[in-house]
Amino acid sequence: MPVSHKNKTLATLLAALGGGLGLHRFYLRGFGDKWGWLHAAALPVTGLVALTASGADPFYKLLPLIISVLVGFLEALVLGLMSDEKWDATFNPASGKQSNSRWPLALVLVAALMVGAFGLIASIARLFDLLYTGGIYG
Repeated sequence: MPVSHKNKTLATLLAALGGGLGLHRFYLRGFGDKWGWLHAAALPVTGLVALTASGADPFYKLLPLIISVLVGFLEALVLGLMSDEKWDATFNPASGKQSNSRWPLALVLVAALMVGAFGLIASIARLFDLLYTGGIYG
């Protein structure tokens, strides 16, 4: 039975777009991955927080999902910047193919860095606004 070859560009794209739900973890390691399920649990936990803390600021209600999404962007960078040799040794040891990353991966990495950095800076700014001014600026 042939072993499937995991694509680094696809895994990086999944981490950038669906990292908050753990899609990249399930693609790479299957449904037995504990960290993937922790990512996936962020959505119901966010719903639970929103229901139980109805008077809280929306930022706090969305915080579990925001953290999971930001970690997904970080994982996209880690996966995408891994060398092709290390990628194949880690995720494709028996596939018989070699990875050869090209420009699409670079574009995904640039986009992940831009959006992830913006999200991190915006989250830190909003958190400090809420903690130190009580949300007076927004």
